[in-house]
Amino acid sequence: MLDRLKTVRHRLLSTGEGRLLIAAVTTLLIGTIFYARVEGWSLIDSLYFCVITLTTVGYGDLHPTRDISKLFTITYIIAGLGLLAALVNLIGERRTASARRKAEQFAESKRTSQEEETTLS
Repeated sequence: MLDRLKTVRHRLLSTGEGRLLIAAVTTLLIGTIFYARVEGWSLIDSLYFCVITLTTVGYGDLHPTRDISKLFTITYIIAGLGLLAALVNLIGERRTASARRKAEQFAESKRTSQEEETTLS
Protein backbone atom coordinates (compact mmCIF):
# COMPACT_ATOMS: atom_id res chain seq x y z
CA MET A 1 0.00 0.00 0.00
CA LEU A 2 2.81 2.40 0.91
CA ASP A 3 4.57 1.62 -2.38
CA ARG A 4 1.39 2.42 -4.28
CA LEU A 5 1.07 5.80 -2.51
CA LYS A 6 4.70 6.57 -3.33
CA THR A 7 4.04 5.74 -6.98
CA VAL A 8 1.01 8.04 -7.11
CA ARG A 9 2.97 10.81 -5.38
CA HIS A 10 5.85 10.41 -7.82
CA ARG A 11 3.49 10.56 -10.82
CA LEU A 12 1.77 13.67 -9.50
CA LEU A 13 5.01 15.49 -8.76
CA SER A 14 6.69 14.48 -12.02
CA THR A 15 4.20 16.25 -14.30
CA GLY A 16 3.13 19.87 -14.59
CA GLU A 17 -0.49 18.78 -14.46
CA GLY A 18 0.09 16.87 -11.22
CA ARG A 19 1.84 19.80 -9.60
CA LEU A 20 -0.98 22.08 -10.72
CA LEU A 21 -3.55 19.73 -9.18
CA ILE A 22 -1.61 19.55 -5.91
CA ALA A 23 -1.27 23.35 -5.80
CA ALA A 24 -5.00 23.85 -6.45
CA VAL A 25 -6.04 21.31 -3.81
CA THR A 26 -3.56 22.81 -1.33
CA THR A 27 -4.92 26.30 -1.99
CA LEU A 28 -8.49 25.14 -1.43
CA LEU A 29 -7.43 23.31 1.74
CA ILE A 30 -5.64 26.37 3.15
CA GLY A 31 -8.66 28.58 2.46
CA THR A 32 -11.07 26.02 3.89
CA ILE A 33 -9.12 25.71 7.14
CA PHE A 34 -8.69 29.49 7.42
CA TYR A 35 -12.39 30.30 7.03
CA ALA A 36 -13.45 27.45 9.30
CA ARG A 37 -11.19 28.73 12.08
CA VAL A 38 -11.47 32.48 11.67
CA GLU A 39 -15.08 32.86 10.52
CA GLY A 40 -16.35 29.82 12.43
CA TRP A 41 -17.95 28.29 9.34
CA SER A 42 -18.32 24.54 8.88
CA LEU A 43 -15.74 22.81 6.68
CA ILE A 44 -18.36 22.37 3.95
CA ASP A 45 -19.35 26.05 4.04
CA SER A 46 -15.69 27.06 4.04
CA LEU A 47 -14.84 24.83 1.06
CA TYR A 48 -17.97 26.04 -0.73
CA PHE A 49 -16.96 29.67 -0.20
CA CYS A 50 -13.42 28.97 -1.48
CA VAL A 51 -14.65 27.28 -4.66
CA ILE A 52 -17.35 29.89 -5.31
CA THR A 53 -14.84 32.69 -4.76
CA LEU A 54 -12.00 31.28 -6.87
CA THR A 55 -14.30 30.36 -9.74
CA THR A 56 -15.61 33.96 -9.63
CA VAL A 57 -19.21 32.82 -9.22
CA GLY A 58 -19.62 34.69 -5.93
CA TYR A 59 -23.23 34.06 -4.91
CA GLY A 60 -22.85 36.34 -1.88
CA ASP A 61 -24.61 33.99 0.53
CA LEU A 62 -21.40 33.74 2.57
CA HIS A 63 -18.94 36.57 3.00
CA PRO A 64 -16.07 37.42 5.32
CA THR A 65 -17.12 39.47 8.33
CA ARG A 66 -13.76 40.14 10.01
CA ASP A 67 -11.07 42.48 8.76
CA ILE A 68 -8.42 39.74 8.81
CA SER A 69 -10.72 37.54 6.71
CA LYS A 70 -11.28 40.33 4.23
CA LEU A 71 -7.53 40.89 3.87
CA PHE A 72 -6.96 37.14 3.53
CA THR A 73 -9.68 36.96 0.88
CA ILE A 74 -8.04 39.67 -1.20
CA THR A 75 -4.73 37.78 -1.13
CA TYR A 76 -6.49 34.45 -1.61
CA ILE A 77 -8.26 35.64 -4.76
CA ILE A 78 -5.10 37.13 -6.27
CA ALA A 79 -3.08 33.99 -5.55
CA GLY A 80 -5.73 31.36 -6.23
CA LEU A 81 -7.76 32.67 -9.16
CA GLY A 82 -5.13 31.99 -11.82
CA LEU A 83 -4.33 28.63 -10.30
CA LEU A 84 -7.92 27.41 -10.33
CA ALA A 85 -8.51 28.89 -13.80
CA ALA A 86 -5.47 26.98 -15.10
CA LEU A 87 -6.81 23.74 -13.58
CA VAL A 88 -10.28 24.25 -15.09
CA ASN A 89 -8.66 25.04 -18.44
CA LEU A 90 -6.53 21.89 -18.27
CA ILE A 91 -9.58 19.74 -17.53
CA GLY A 92 -11.46 21.38 -20.43
CA GLU A 93 -8.57 20.80 -22.83
CA ARG A 94 -8.33 17.12 -21.85
CA ARG A 95 -12.07 16.58 -22.24
CA THR A 96 -12.05 18.31 -25.62
CA ALA A 97 -9.10 16.23 -26.82
CA SER A 98 -10.79 13.04 -25.62
CA ALA A 99 -14.05 13.92 -27.41
CA ARG A 100 -12.11 14.78 -30.56
CA ARG A 101 -10.30 11.39 -30.48
CA LYS A 102 -13.58 9.53 -30.01
CA ALA A 103 -15.17 11.44 -32.91
CA GLU A 104 -12.20 10.61 -35.15
CA GLN A 105 -12.37 6.93 -34.17
CA PHE A 106 -16.09 6.87 -34.88
CA ALA A 107 -15.61 8.55 -38.26
CA GLU A 108 -12.83 6.10 -39.15
CA SER A 109 -14.93 3.06 -38.18
CA LYS A 110 -17.87 4.40 -40.19
CA ARG A 111 -15.61 4.99 -43.21
CA THR A 112 -14.22 1.46 -42.90
CA SER A 113 -17.70 -0.07 -42.76
CA GLN A 114 -18.83 1.92 -45.78
CA GLU A 115 -15.77 0.78 -47.71
CA GLU A 116 -16.48 -2.85 -46.78
CA GLU A 117 -20.11 -2.51 -47.89
CA THR A 118 -18.99 -1.00 -51.19
CA THR A 119 -16.49 -3.82 -51.70
CA LEU A 120 -19.14 -6.48 -50.99
CA SER A 121 -21.65 -4.92 -53.39
